[in-house]
Amino acid sequence: MAVELRRGGLHLAGTVLGLDARRKGELSFISHAHADHIGRHDRVIATAPTLRLMAHRLGALRGPLSAPYNRPFALGPLTLELLPAGHILGSAQLRVTRPDGRRIVYTGDLNLEPALTAEPAQVASCDTLVIESTFGHPRYSFPERASALQAVQAWVSSTLERGATPVLLGYALGKAQEAICWLTGAGHAVVAHSSICDISELYREFGVEVGPVRRFDNSWKQGEVGVFPPHAWRFQRLNRPWPRATAVLTGWAVDGGTAQRYGADVAFPVSDHADCAALVRYARATGATEVVTHHGFARELAQALSAVGLDARVAGKPKQLTLF
Repeated sequence: MAVELRRGGLHLAGTVLGLDARRKGELSFISHAHADHIGRHDRVIATAPTLRLMAHRLGALRGPLSAPYNRPFALGPLTLELLPAGHILGSAQLRVTRPDGRRIVYTGDLNLEPALTAEPAQVASCDTLVIESTFGHPRYSFPERASALQAVQAWVSSTLERGATPVLLGYALGKAQEAICWLTGAGHAVVAHSSICDISELYREFGVEVGPVRRFDNSWKQGEVGVFPPHAWRFQRLNRPWPRATAVLTGWAVDGGTAQRYGADVAFPVSDHADCAALVRYARATGATEVVTHHGFARELAQALSAVGLDARVAGKPKQLTLF
């Protein structure tokens, strides 16, 4: 067994090493700095950008252990190596090589589409692959990023042409920086929520220029495109522009009713996660002889992987044998 589900979350079997463990522990690898992947551990292994973004959200970290990409290092009898995951700035996969030579890869959140503000994902060859399954159901099939952004561009342009203010909704870390970089690259003036501007400044610390953006000061200027986190926009009742139109950028746009759930007028399937087909392609590309799925649609992804001949199971559940 490569990994174990414990009270604190996913752990490398037989070790204290957590894998994006949420409950405080002795040591955890953190794949990226989104709130559902971080915790106040005694020691944390992550890339420098992830540690900086974690400190921004949690305050000073107790035992940060910074590791660059593609540079193996020893942890007791294990060899660890971080590889880009393509999700957000600093996001990483972890490859662990045991003393017997067996290689285990934990992907964390994974995006295989080229991004403007994140390092491109690398295929992590391994024997056992532990893969996130956020969009692991076959119904999640995303259009190519260029096509999705062209649709957003058409919506932004038509909104501006009719004299209204377009507002894009996306997570303050990652999705918002992608949106700003794309919008400013297309020549749009952008105003963004203060939480987004703060994180954009941290991106610049690591050499990632997201583009010029005005910090929202309760005022709106003609011709600007707003970028806000969904939760902030929901409670931003005062000083909303009028007329306006809102769009949420999320992989959940594939599901009906997504725009309404986010309080938006329209939803576009622009995601920083891989869809089901991409996850299957990635698993095959790693050469893994065993695949463990976790989080999200883990059961459905395991079934999709089994359908193409891979030995796949859901984390924390015993392998089901075929009777004949």
